[in-house]
Amino acid sequence: MNVLAVEKAMIAHLDSLTKPKGSLGKLEDYAVKLAKIQGRVPPLVRKKAVYVFAGDHGIVAEGVSLYPSEVTYQMVLNFLAGGAAINALARGTGWEVIAVDAGVAADFPPAAALPAAARFLDRKIGKGTKNFLVQDAMSAAEAKKALDTGHALADNAAAAGYDLVAIGDMGIGNTTTAAALLVALGMDASLVIDRGTGIDDTALARKREVILESVRNRGPFSDAEHVLRSVGGFDLAMMTGFILGLESKGIACVLDGFPVGAAAYVAFRMKPSVVDWLFAGHRSRVKGHAPVLEALGLDPILSLDMRLGEGTGAVTGGFLIELAAKAAGEMASFASAGVSESAEDEKDF
Repeated sequence: MNVLAVEKAMIAHLDSLTKPKGSLGKLEDYAVKLAKIQGRVPPLVRKKAVYVFAGDHGIVAEGVSLYPSEVTYQMVLNFLAGGAAINALARGTGWEVIAVDAGVAADFPPAAALPAAARFLDRKIGKGTKNFLVQDAMSAAEAKKALDTGHALADNAAAAGYDLVAIGDMGIGNTTTAAALLVALGMDASLVIDRGTGIDDTALARKREVILESVRNRGPFSDAEHVLRSVGGFDLAMMTGFILGLESKGIACVLDGFPVGAAAYVAFRMKPSVVDWLFAGHRSRVKGHAPVLEALGLDPILSLDMRLGEGTGAVTGGFLIELAAKAAGEMASFASAGVSESAEDEKDF
């Protein structure tokens, strides 16, 4: 069936279930979108994973973050040990956690020596990007490799049989990189530059100055890929490739917060149809996230004032997508349950 036929069939299926028409509200919208992505009525969520892309950012040398770069490496080890917030929330909602080293500025021990509460994928492009205030963040070859690696991870997700994936981030300095990407792509700096991990007013002013000067120094830009290599990060570039690589795979993707949203916006500028297989897991408390979601045309599933990253908002909101699929697939119909339908179209009880 084509997408319009799937949508029509899914709406008819939902209307046949033992409930007033439309009474599950947005859960029904999520079920319809998931059915369109999967080409299946009703949709299924049998296996799901959150990919947490980790990378370091040379721009932290400019004093734009509260934490040192070493925290990126330390937090990935925490993911693998099962001690982070994403591990707790993923265990509670049934997501597999996959930590991806896209560009951490340190080498991890061999896989056999790492704890295994989460899967670890070594896809390191380099040990952190360059300081984009003074030079391009990465070479054209590195940017292409990061995008291609993201595509390959999408292929792997399909081969693994995931029906639903989520994207999270871990990288000191990544909100600066995310904001620089968005400003370089034409967004208003005042809407997307925020405190990140909680810097004070002086550091925030410095962060704004660094972003604006970096965009001036690196521009003008020819296209979104040029922006990505100039002021991007290995982690965000790999997320971008991952999102693009999900096309036609029947896998829905749930976005986390501001850095992930910035990567999704880069993917959107490369291929606007990516929004057809994207969900916004939540709206972050980070100031720049709401404008990004608005630009993508995505309605956030949750708004809980979260601003941690790691994929925490994605798995929390994404669990509601799974519940929508369960309701659509497991509820009885009026006919099968022997329940009389309303004579009115709305089937009000």
